[in-house]
Amino acid sequence: MAKYLILAATGQIGQMTTQDLLDNTDADLVLYGHNAESRLSKFAGDRVTLIDGDLKDTATLKKAIDGVDGVFLAYVATPDIMKPLIKTMDEAGVKRFIAMSVPDVYQEVAGPFQAWYREHTGLVWQTNYVDSVDAIENSDLDYVILRTTWLYNDPSKTEVDVTKKGEPFKDAQITREAVAKFAAELLTGKQDYHRESLGIGEPNTEWTKPSFY
Repeated sequence: MAKYLILAATGQIGQMTTQDLLDNTDADLVLYGHNAESRLSKFAGDRVTLIDGDLKDTATLKKAIDGVDGVFLAYVATPDIMKPLIKTMDEAGVKRFIAMSVPDVYQEVAGPFQAWYREHTGLVWQTNYVDSVDAIENSDLDYVILRTTWLYNDPSKTEVDVTKKGEPFKDAQITREAVAKFAAELLTGKQDYHRESLGIGEPNTEWTKPSFY
């Protein structure tokens, strides 16, 4: 029986990924986050373990990671979180790691969306999110980095447009539901990407800005 750990599970994407895995797999889940036991009580059951913890709490993270087959970090983490997490995964012998990030860590945002994105998000390649990505890419983990464009909610839109590292990124938006579904499929192997940094957006949204702005 597979077991997956979702970190920052109390957030919207963490909860959506949890629901997708419960609905579409028979995997066991470990849900980790602030006040997880109370905030995620709706997921309580035989297949779910709830752990209250902070992403900087290495001792609690070690207990959560022990024995899982893959980890999804449903949060864009800074290096002070990412580097100890990678070390903890290495020590536990857990290789599969899906981590959220943001576009433009490689200055890859292009096309009509570039000006608006950089005005509203800033110059990402000058932030420490680059160091987080470098830490993952320099690890020996079986990672997928999800550089996720501007988010909104719509359960009817779950298709994903994928670009790889080195390719221009132009998509203006993506639903949280699409990110959650894609992350779940990466954990289970339905999506077959390994040691890749992927830009993910909604198909046919190469616009100047997201539709909800």
